[in-house]
Amino acid sequence: MSISSLLEEIMRLPVIDTHTHLIGDKLCAADFWEIADYFWLNQELQTAGYPKDAAQLPVPERVEAFVRAYKATRNTMMNRAFTAIMRDLYGITIHDAASVLQADEAVRAQRSATGWAQSVADRLHAKRFVVNRPEHAIFDGMREDALLLPRIDGWLPELAAGIVSSAAHERQDRFAQAKAFISEQLKSYHEMGCPGIMTTLPHYEAAAHEDYKLETAGRTDEVMMLLLHEICSGLQERGMFLQLFLGVERRWGSSSAAPVNDPLRIVKLYGLFERYNIPFELVVASELNNLDVVQAAWNFANVHVGGMWWYNFRASTYTQSMQYRLEALSPLKSSLIVSDARCIEWTYGKLLIVKQLLARFLDEQIKDEWLSREDALALAAEWLHGSAAKRYGLAESTVSSCNRDH
Repeated sequence: MSISSLLEEIMRLPVIDTHTHLIGDKLCAADFWEIADYFWLNQELQTAGYPKDAAQLPVPERVEAFVRAYKATRNTMMNRAFTAIMRDLYGITIHDAASVLQADEAVRAQRSATGWAQSVADRLHAKRFVVNRPEHAIFDGMREDALLLPRIDGWLPELAAGIVSSAAHERQDRFAQAKAFISEQLKSYHEMGCPGIMTTLPHYEAAAHEDYKLETAGRTDEVMMLLLHEICSGLQERGMFLQLFLGVERRWGSSSAAPVNDPLRIVKLYGLFERYNIPFELVVASELNNLDVVQAAWNFANVHVGGMWWYNFRASTYTQSMQYRLEALSPLKSSLIVSDARCIEWTYGKLLIVKQLLARFLDEQIKDEWLSREDALALAAEWLHGSAAKRYGLAESTVSSCNRDH
């Protein structure tokens, strides 16, 4: 007897999107091009000849170029997500210039429709979205505002660089000023009710377990490690957590970024995981580090594995990473969703793909008798919602959320 797929049940499970670029008073796409020019789709379209300066073309030429590149990239991940957005949210199939213009009219009409953003979130039961800027956190027309995890990579590297560039006799004073600044920032975030903070890290050779001396630290990354200790100490004092986004580097060009498979990237942070009793959520963009973060979460009770970021947002890496997590970690230790969306419509396209991949993956685990159907659904509920809800201090449990949705 064939086993029915989990897809329908997984589609009804609640979700927390742990990283977005949504702006609370501009949640909906203003026109078709705000959806079509999403960075990741645009990158894939460019592989099929879509011009980088397409937005500067006359509308007929831009539309023609888009349709041509769209048809030539039907196999790609973002094309599938975009196709689902147009089909499911607007009932439109893109196949020619007329359909693009029709889609543009539909997006423009819906952007100001009462409750549109909430209705898009409800389709896949997305309950909460994380943003990193306080001014973006008030979600107009939504039942819940965003979860705010302030982003500190705007000032962390600058503090480290300023200390390194200062004269030897000034370093202690500069470091003291940096510590005071960090304390004030964390105090402010805590008073705002933020459960944690988020940062990316540039390339670092330094390791958190090393005992660097301020007087002799010659590199910015060594001072950055000293500052990370101050940050983690302050977070521990306030009962907050640290979300780290790792693996994207920009050392080889002025504008381009690349995923870097550094095999020592995660172990260099073990000194933080060992010393501070705070949750760490690790989100990586490099394929090889997917195993490294699972190993870290297996080694340390306070380390959690986050969603799939940037170049990791592909079916192959999702499936591989889910296998790593399944074999080694309690579902309580893992969150799956990082949409990186800039409009609410893209949260739908990306969440749909992830839920489909998750259902297919768990169907296979049931077929192989690794999991029961009940255990598979419980795991999916944690990966999609429960793990993040507990880490972020949300009042509702996964079980109550699931029961409400069913």
